[in-house]
Amino acid sequence: MPRRILIVSEDRVGAVLGGAAIRAYEIARCLTDLGDVTLAAPGEEPAGLAPARHVPFEPANPRALRPVIDEAEVVVLRPTSPLVTGWLRASNARVVYDLNDPMPLDILEAHAASSRPRQLLWSTIALDQFLDALHSGHHFICGGARQRDLYLGAMLASRLIGPAAYSADPSFRTFIDRVPFGIPSEAPRRVDGAGPRARWPHIGEDAQIVLWNGGIWNWLDPVTAVEAAAKAAERNPRLRLVFMLPAPGSGHGPEAREARAARELAGRLDALDRVVFFHDRLVPYAERASWLLDADCMLSTNLDHLESNFAFRTRLLDCFWVGVPAVCTAGDELGDLLQRSGGGRAVPYGDAGAVADALVEVLDRGPGAYREALLEAGKSLAWPTVVGPLRRFVQLPAPPRALGDPLARRASRPLGRGRAAAIRLARRLRP
Repeated sequence: MPRRILIVSEDRVGAVLGGAAIRAYEIARCLTDLGDVTLAAPGEEPAGLAPARHVPFEPANPRALRPVIDEAEVVVLRPTSPLVTGWLRASNARVVYDLNDPMPLDILEAHAASSRPRQLLWSTIALDQFLDALHSGHHFICGGARQRDLYLGAMLASRLIGPAAYSADPSFRTFIDRVPFGIPSEAPRRVDGAGPRARWPHIGEDAQIVLWNGGIWNWLDPVTAVEAAAKAAERNPRLRLVFMLPAPGSGHGPEAREARAARELAGRLDALDRVVFFHDRLVPYAERASWLLDADCMLSTNLDHLESNFAFRTRLLDCFWVGVPAVCTAGDELGDLLQRSGGGRAVPYGDAGAVADALVEVLDRGPGAYREALLEAGKSLAWPTVVGPLRRFVQLPAPPRALGDPLARRASRPLGRGRAAAIRLARRLRP
């Protein structure tokens, strides 16, 4: 039977899409054959969404979500505020929580430079929303096998893996399964006037572009990337490192700490706007392929901490879409896949010399040496393929039943109202 399916994203949609917005947008497009799909998200309707429809709302005042939740038979969203969680519990919808981003770990790193009270506040909010989701959701999707193990451990510690649920499905895939970030099923297409060569005409037609194809977040390691590019350029003068997206926020807040450090290092090394280039504006989703296709190599380096161990580093997926190799930090699932598929080189944490050696090697071989292996590995990563487990959840006929105890959920409602008020206050106090 057709379903009324609601996909919720707190990330803004429109011509420009961030990572979480891309995921919600692509999932919505992949489910339209199963029923009437609505994408609820701040912003304007993104191109190509139809036949799904768009309903705008603002996360700070999500009242517009209430009627579409009441209409839905299936709701897919990330762990959310106690207010919205209460509406979901009161509905008859099957609730699928998307745990692709390990938010409690992300928040620890995102606020690492904040005051200790602020760190504690936001860490508590993120963990509280995550645990609330575990107790109230019917199904869960995540990025990789490591994430699934992490969340199964959380369920076990929360007493949610009991005899009844285990007897129903010893694999527990009825409750939690992998739906990793995917790649478009359409071939990448250039847009005239877009990409690094168009943005910086003086970069040189013979330049070999190493592209940092994503944001510069504090849990990443752009400083090592800049140092390595400067070292590699001594052996390969054609090398140019391009950071595709600007620093987070205004570029001056604590969330842009690593971006500022990378830019300052490029200046000290006399590499800024000569070997290393920082883009100062967002890239529309339709123009993203032009940036990727201009690259001879992708680069992704990150720091050694919990977030990097459990992240599904989605920027590396672009390599499998456009057939361009990458140099990346070893240790996460996509880095391992890249290495196994012969699509690039994985290097140790924080080792600028190893990164420089890998860049020189990959650029010397050229992207053509890696293209076939990357495109072959990418066939199993297309969005219509990876959403398979979610399609199964959406089509289940039986009435949904959460893992958590209904009596405990009812007892937590007064506390939930207090938490909702605390979160609204914290949002107003956010720098």
